[in-house]
Amino acid sequence: MRILVTNDDGIHSPGLGVAERIARALSDDVWVFAPENEQSGASHSLTLTTPLRLRLMEERRYAVAGTPTDCVMMGALHVLKAQPPDLVLSGVNWGSNLADDVTYSGTIAGAMEGAALGIPSIAMSQAGEEDSREKIDWSPGEVHGPDLIRRLLKMGWPRTTLMNINFPACAAAEVKGVAVAPQGSYDLQSTEIDERKDARSRSYYWIGLRRRGNQVRDDSDLGAVACGKISVTPLHMNLTERGTMAKMQELFGQK
Repeated sequence: MRILVTNDDGIHSPGLGVAERIARALSDDVWVFAPENEQSGASHSLTLTTPLRLRLMEERRYAVAGTPTDCVMMGALHVLKAQPPDLVLSGVNWGSNLADDVTYSGTIAGAMEGAALGIPSIAMSQAGEEDSREKIDWSPGEVHGPDLIRRLLKMGWPRTTLMNINFPACAAAEVKGVAVAPQGSYDLQSTEIDERKDARSRSYYWIGLRRRGNQVRDDSDLGAVACGKISVTPLHMNLTERGTMAKMQELFGQK
């Protein structure tokens, strides 16, 4: 089995090393294509207006000056074109990708691009205190990831679906099992625009996502991770909201 590993935290991220070790527990044929620099929040963007640079770091390990989407495209459609990957693993992200996060996440997008190319694809994220990243315990993914992925691959899933896995913020021995859960939603999300001044007194800005007053449902991906379980959520590439679409068809006489 040929596995393509990517992420959005960049080629030097410790989470990428975890994903590589998970991949090598499944296969000897592992290839890494990861962004040269951090691409958090890149979503499913791709580079169209500037050239892409591909840098060989070591055997079967490449840095791409682009987004996670660029990385999967470069790997599957160029370097590995003669023998495309059988599986795409994206992550392991530094922090969770739950609920509304999936629409922003470059980690999810790496798996999304794999699914778009018809390759079974899995996004993996590790929950933890993101304001003190050096304290994140990566052991849940490293210990539980390989067997979980084997079970999912044995089951199989539709071509236009990708798997979103989030590991809880605890030691591997403290994980309370696996929960297949739907995507949740944050009760309150607040984006703060932080204005600062540079050395010449000109304004510049940071976008910061702050969540407050979050009440999570037990039957969601948020609830699963909050109670120490690994959440697994199948995400569909087709974003059509069929309930509203049916009402619209009736409104416009299409039913």
